[in-house]
Amino acid sequence: MMDWGGPTFVVLLVAISTIGWLVNNWIRAKHGYSLEDEWGGMTEPTEKRSDRELREQNAKLVETLEKMQDRMVVLERIVTDKGYTVAEEIEALRDRPVRETRDNGVPLNIETKERV
Repeated sequence: MMDWGGPTFVVLLVAISTIGWLVNNWIRAKHGYSLEDEWGGMTEPTEKRSDRELREQNAKLVETLEKMQDRMVVLERIVTDKGYTVAEEIEALRDRPVRETRDNGVPLNIETKERV
């Protein structure tokens, strides 16, 4: 027979309460419910926060990937559309001698004193 007033009964009650609390929290965590903290407040599961952060990060990565794909299309177009000839033309322009006079692109007939 058990002594209802002894320390064994108190230890048994504490153990049963602790095990019940642990099982309750395990079930709540397993099914995604918020957990009760030490002061009676509710704590959101860490998986929900990390899922939200992962979704935000995934959206940023998808956006970056789309931008990179657009850039790749432009680079492919430059390479396949003989973009190297454009570079050669630019280099050829650099090799041309520079005129010493200022030329603003408007030809004037100096003999007839033409004005712009």
